[in-house]
Amino acid sequence: MDPCSFVRIIVGNLAVRFPRSPSSSSWSSSSSGPSVSDVSSGNCYCKIKFKSFPRQIVSVPVLLRTESESESRCCSGNVSTVAACFSLSKSQIETSLKKPKWSVLSVEVYSRGGASCAASGEKLIGRFEVTLDLKAAETKTCFAHNGWVDLGTKSKNKKKSGSDPELHVSVRVEPDPRFVFQFDGEPECSPQVFQVQGNTKQAVFTCKFGFRNSGDRNLSLSLSSLTSGKEQFLKERKGWSITIHDLSGSPVAMASMVTPFVPSPGSNRVSRSNPGAWLILRPDGYTWKPWGRLQAWREPGVSDVLGYRFELYRDGIAIAVSASSSISTKLGGSFSIDGSTATTTTRTASLSSSEGSFDLSSWSSIRSSRTDSGSGSDFRFSLSQAQQNLGFVMSTRVEGVEKQSKPKVEVGVKHVTCREDAAAHVALAAAVDLSMDACRLFSHKLRKELRQLSRIDVV
Repeated sequence: MDPCSFVRIIVGNLAVRFPRSPSSSSWSSSSSGPSVSDVSSGNCYCKIKFKSFPRQIVSVPVLLRTESESESRCCSGNVSTVAACFSLSKSQIETSLKKPKWSVLSVEVYSRGGASCAASGEKLIGRFEVTLDLKAAETKTCFAHNGWVDLGTKSKNKKKSGSDPELHVSVRVEPDPRFVFQFDGEPECSPQVFQVQGNTKQAVFTCKFGFRNSGDRNLSLSLSSLTSGKEQFLKERKGWSITIHDLSGSPVAMASMVTPFVPSPGSNRVSRSNPGAWLILRPDGYTWKPWGRLQAWREPGVSDVLGYRFELYRDGIAIAVSASSSISTKLGGSFSIDGSTATTTTRTASLSSSEGSFDLSSWSSIRSSRTDSGSGSDFRFSLSQAQQNLGFVMSTRVEGVEKQSKPKVEVGVKHVTCREDAAAHVALAAAVDLSMDACRLFSHKLRKELRQLSRIDVV
């Protein structure tokens, strides 16, 4: 089947510029406006909002200019420093088209005196809004805005007067087609996997969950040796695997638990210092070849939060490393590999002025991991700078451990060239879902499907 239509909104190349001599500026004369000290240290950030999506909060660099400076030239339309991304499915696009206000992107610029974005002393500097043509973006890339714009709290998108603070922003909307797959049941129940396109679905894979014998040499893998003893034997979860088959029955991908999930000494939780791990494997002749590695653990101090780390392999070498992040075991959340969004990244963007070019490459953008939703249930991986051109790779949604989970997997079209490509992402989604159970407190029982195959859980 054909891929599903998605549209991707990318906001980036953010910078705020103030007149160097604030005494002559209209923004500094207002009693409610920020003072020079508020902005001189770079304490500016943006709240980026689109429709019902949670607002994304990001720090921005501050630039100063004198009245004698000539008009600055804008950078190219390429968004080299990404601040926020929003992805819309076909149904979300159609919903947004019903009311014009649902297609408006807003960027609010604030200054703060404290170190936290949530500081009570935050002051609104100005707001920028732009209407997006989401329908056109289904088939072609559209540049909604690229350049400097004067900020104002009363009138939006004013022409530049030279005395007001200015925002540099690039907004690009582009087609982002994806293949969508849906598990027909929980991964441990060995379900079918369907490809979904609108209201149509078609079976493409089958799953086989099992308890892999640690002596199985066909995988050419080695498991870490564990201390012998009854207590150690009872408190470990190991050997889980799930194999993805095509409809002819040929194995096309596998997720194999290669490092057992064991509690740290004196506790009932898998710790960050000793995480469990999965290898995501693809067939290579008569052997299996590593495609990725997923580690999972229980975050310290909070009983219902899991941490994850993912490494993508190419020719046996890790080429992309994720930053650590978390998912709520009660609420579930989204797992996403995205080369354009990152929780901690260092990127390069150049803007030109009459004094020469000022380089933002030394500015390390540390995005706030929280959103206004406050759920803490979403995270995205931080890929290395060499891999930022990957764009959207994949995402999957997992449910909390007490809920029935049928993972839904989205994979970017450019990352699927064969069935093994798609199957590898499906296997990764299964490993993420199963890690929710593997990291359950060892004082709790596993669900019966896992207990039937595992003699190693506490009963």
